[in-house]
Amino acid sequence: MTHEFDKDYWERHWEQPHGSGPEAATENAPNPYLVRETSGLVPGTALDAGCGEGAEALWLASHGWQVTAADIAAEALARAASRAAQATASGPVHWIEADLTAWEPGTQFDLVTTSYAHPAMPQPAFYERISAWVAPGGTLVIIGHLHTPEPAGHGHHPPAHASVTAADITAALDGAKWEIVTAEEHSRTLTGPGGQAVPPHDAVVRATRRP
Repeated sequence: MTHEFDKDYWERHWEQPHGSGPEAATENAPNPYLVRETSGLVPGTALDAGCGEGAEALWLASHGWQVTAADIAAEALARAASRAAQATASGPVHWIEADLTAWEPGTQFDLVTTSYAHPAMPQPAFYERISAWVAPGGTLVIIGHLHTPEPAGHGHHPPAHASVTAADITAALDGAKWEIVTAEEHSRTLTGPGGQAVPPHDAVVRATRRP
């Protein structure tokens, strides 16, 4: 069944006892590709676009970043705030309820990252949109679902318009403005809710905005 990735969809999604998909499979752990791609960067300002329950935002804040985290779903942000209250090692995070297809941050960031975010617009157009929020010399890290012939661990494919390849992502970035540092596709195995094996297939791109 098809659906729109609108606010109502995401509120229903986060009201469920467990989210579905690889972004929910590791509980409190940040995405390992986000950790890998940002660990060598000098901390500055960061935006987590489509932050969900906040695992990546809190990890960045605990490593010295000044983090703004935005999501369309109030329920996701409530969970993120609750998690933040228990994360004594993390710095403060500015949580914002926002529709990322229309919201404008009014500033640029040293780092903009998104992990499995699915707005109500095509994925490449979304990546192009958020790329404008990266300051010159800053970094963009995108982690997206990569469609494969095998169904996902929760029993169905992501919708076709929610799946991207690394080539799809890099094609959305103007080569005159961006240096591609990482463009990879990976498969890994996680343990999801109830001990179910979840085999996410990911497209990972890191790019540096040219000064």
